[in-house]
Amino acid sequence: MNQQTSVTDATAAKKTLPDAQTVTEVRHYTDDLFYFRTTRPQSLRFRSGEFVMIGLPGDDGKPIMRAYSIASPSWDEGLDFYSIKVQDGPLTSRLQHIQPGDEIILRPKPVGTLVLDALLPGKRLWFLATGTGIAPFASLMRDPDTYERYDEVIMMHTCREVAELEFGRQLVESLPEDPLIGEFVGDKLKYYPTTTREDFHTMGRVTDNLASGKVFADLGLGTDRMDPAIDRAMVCGSLDFNKDIMAILDGWNLREGANSEPAEYVVEKAFVG
Repeated sequence: MNQQTSVTDATAAKKTLPDAQTVTEVRHYTDDLFYFRTTRPQSLRFRSGEFVMIGLPGDDGKPIMRAYSIASPSWDEGLDFYSIKVQDGPLTSRLQHIQPGDEIILRPKPVGTLVLDALLPGKRLWFLATGTGIAPFASLMRDPDTYERYDEVIMMHTCREVAELEFGRQLVESLPEDPLIGEFVGDKLKYYPTTTREDFHTMGRVTDNLASGKVFADLGLGTDRMDPAIDRAMVCGSLDFNKDIMAILDGWNLREGANSEPAEYVVEKAFVG
């Protein structure tokens, strides 16, 4: 599929919605996944990995709002988002039909736990995601600060089918040659995509590949588990995924952190419930 439409930021028309931003690009990856880019409010300051509330007016005129991770880094002039399509979903049933030039509502009050400051200093950083949970890491993988703080960054991303990995694959493969951050990324970033349904060269759930030690062996890390002295992790997925990952990390003596009390790992809980 991978259909793309776009306009320039200069085409942004006069705003008609409150807190409106203009859609500048839309890209559909599968029947269930799409990406879109919007203009950025001049007043918006955020840390890579945070999320904002975005939405559209409902039939009654009242805004339908949901939390969305910003998939672009804090230095970007626009805002990237990566979304699932839920055919009967209150918001995504409408959002999946947006086109360049359309407006969305964006509340410019970023929050979130998937930020570098919520982790204690370490040497190796793990991004652990399923599905659209890769969005905050798409932001962090493009932030020079990530590579200045860590010697190694590992992006583990699991989807059901190969096509669902395409957003992450394209992003990761573009980073070493990126004129803005390529020199920071260098050879520090390791990408470990897996599928659970369709045949692929790496398969299995993030949890299974961590617990079994397979990912450590495949990447030649010389260990079969994370070390709380050097490893740090960020987690973004479903409620069950988050709980399963937390159990593994806790078993390796890593502690959950927060903005107010940094530790060895953090979990984004805003998208589950």
